[in-house]
Amino acid sequence: MARHDPTPTPYDLIIRGGTVHDGLGGPPRVADVAVKDGRIAAIGDLGEIGGPATQELDARGLLVTPGFVDVHTHYDGQATWENRLAPSSLHGVTSVVMGNCGVGFAPCRPGEHDTLVRLMEGVEDVPEVVMTEGLPWNWETFPQYLDALDERRFDIDLAAQLPHSALRVYVMGQRAAEQEPPTAEDLQRMRALTTEAVQAGALGVSTSRNMLHRTKAGELAPSLFSEEDELRALAQGLKDAGQGVMQIIPSPTGDARTEFGLMRRLAEHSGRPLSYTLIQMPTGDNDAYRQSLQALEDAAQAGLAMRAQVAPRPVGMFYGLDLSFHPFAYHPSYKAIAHLPLADRVARMKDPLFRERLLSEIPEDSNPVNLKTVKSFQYAHPWGLEVDYEPDPSRRIDTMAAEAGQSIEAFAYDLLLADDGKALFYLPGANYREGNLDAVREMIGHPNTVVGLADGGAHYGMICDGSFPTYYLQRWARDAAPAQRIPLAEAIAALTSEPAALVGLNDRGRLQVGYKADLNVIDFARLKLNVPHVVYDLPAGGRRMHQSAEGYVATVVSGTVTYRDGQPTGELPGRLVRGQRTAPHSSDAEALAA
Repeated sequence: MARHDPTPTPYDLIIRGGTVHDGLGGPPRVADVAVKDGRIAAIGDLGEIGGPATQELDARGLLVTPGFVDVHTHYDGQATWENRLAPSSLHGVTSVVMGNCGVGFAPCRPGEHDTLVRLMEGVEDVPEVVMTEGLPWNWETFPQYLDALDERRFDIDLAAQLPHSALRVYVMGQRAAEQEPPTAEDLQRMRALTTEAVQAGALGVSTSRNMLHRTKAGELAPSLFSEEDELRALAQGLKDAGQGVMQIIPSPTGDARTEFGLMRRLAEHSGRPLSYTLIQMPTGDNDAYRQSLQALEDAAQAGLAMRAQVAPRPVGMFYGLDLSFHPFAYHPSYKAIAHLPLADRVARMKDPLFRERLLSEIPEDSNPVNLKTVKSFQYAHPWGLEVDYEPDPSRRIDTMAAEAGQSIEAFAYDLLLADDGKALFYLPGANYREGNLDAVREMIGHPNTVVGLADGGAHYGMICDGSFPTYYLQRWARDAAPAQRIPLAEAIAALTSEPAALVGLNDRGRLQVGYKADLNVIDFARLKLNVPHVVYDLPAGGRRMHQSAEGYVATVVSGTVTYRDGQPTGELPGRLVRGQRTAPHSSDAEALAA
C-alpha cells in the first residue's frame, strides 16, 4: 500500500467490516472500504491508517458489493420528468442503459412526436397521456436529447443508446411508418447520424425485429422490416465512430440459425460488440435457444464480441383490473366503464345484469396482439401474499375453472373482483417451459451471456422486472438447490463487472481502488422481493406497478448514500454518462490511496 501522510485527508465515507466482493468473481474478504471524491480510495483494515471520515456505515455481517449495472432499460421518458429511476434503483442498480429495442424519443422533429409516443405506448406499455403530459420535448436531434438529460440529476447514473425506429422516422418521415425501403441517401444519412450520436455520447444503437412490437392500434414498429443493408448502415455508423455496441431484438419466431447468422454478419461488418435477446420460447422448437448458445460459442472462437442478454426468471406478465390487461379489457361493455376509478368499476361489475351482458360479449380490437394477450389469461395463475414466479401448473386458471365446472370466462370474472379488484394474476410465458427454470439456469450459466431484459421504465401496467437483480441473487445464489446454485461471487460478477464490460462502462462494476464508488451493502440472508403493487404517481395521474425489496441496507452512488433500508435519502448524485469509460490508470489509483 502506498505511504500515508501522518495527517491523512479525511475520507468522505468508510464502510466498516463488511464481506467485500470485488465484482470480478474473486474470493470475498472481510475489509473496510473507503471512498473519497466519488472513487474507491482504499480497501483493507483501515482501523489504524484510515483516518476520519465524514460518514461511516457499519457493514459487519453484511455483503459489500459493487453497484449493479442494468444494460436493458427504457427510462428514455421517465428520465425527462422524474429524478428517481425506480424500480431499478430499489434493487441495488446504480447504472442503467436505456434506448433498447429500437424505441425512444430522439431524434424527433416536432411534427413527429405523436408517432414515437404511439410506438412507445404499444411496444413498452407507457400510457400515451403520461408521455403527453411528461415529455418536455426540449430537443430534436439525439445530441440535443443528451444535452437535455445532462441538465438533470438522478438517484443513479444512466446512459443512452440511439433507437433505430426513431432514427428511421427522423430520416424517412411517413415512409418509415409505411415500411418503405430506404434510398441510398436514407442509408447514408442513418449511418452518419449513428456516428454523430455515438460521438455525442450514445453507448450504441438498438433495433428490433420482433413482430410483437407494435403501436397500441396494431401498427408495426418502423424498424421491423428493415433489410440487412439498413442494419449494415447502423453497424457502419458504429464502425465509423470507432466505439459503441449494437443491441438487437431478433425475431422470436424466425429460424434461430438464420437470425444469428444475420447478427453475426453485422458484428463482423462493424467490428463492434453486439448483444441480443435470448429466451426459451413457450412453444415451437425447444432446442432453438441451445442452437443460439452454440452459435455464440462459435462466434467467440472467431474473436467476435457477441453476447446474449437473458432473463433470470420467466419472461411473463401480470393481469388485473387495475393493470393494462385482463380477460375483459376489450369487451364492449367493459370498455364503456374503463375510464372509471377502480372502485366504481368493481361496483358495476358486481351488478348481475352487467355480468351477464359482459360474459355474452367477445373482445374487439384492431391489434391482434392485444386480443391474443387477453385470451392468454386462461394460462395465468392467481397470486397471493407471497412472490411466486414459479407457479404450480395445477393452479392455472383454465385448470381451476374446469375443476370448478365453470367456463373460463365466468370463473375469471369472479376471481378478478377479489381484494376489491386488486387481485393479481401472473402468466409465466417464455423461460418456463414444462413448469421449470432449467433452460434459464443453462442460459445464465453460459460464458457468453449476460443478465438483462429487466425493462425498467417500461411495461408500467403489465411487468415489473426491474427487480431482476434481487430475484437473481435470492433465487440462484441463495435459494437454489445445491446442484443449480450459482456461487455468490460469480452471481455478483454477473450483475456488476460483466454487464458493465458489455457496454464499455469499464470504470465501474468493480470494488478496486480508483474505480467509481458505486456500492451496495446487503443483508443477504434477509434479501426478499415484495409483491408488486400499483401506484398512481406518473404524470397526468398515470399508474404503474412498483416492487420493493428487503435486505438492501444501503446503496451508494458516486460515494453518496442514496438509499438506506430501501428508503431514498433524497440525494441525487446520478448523472448522464456520455460514451464508454476506460478503467482507472494505476497512477490514479495510487494517488487516491496515498
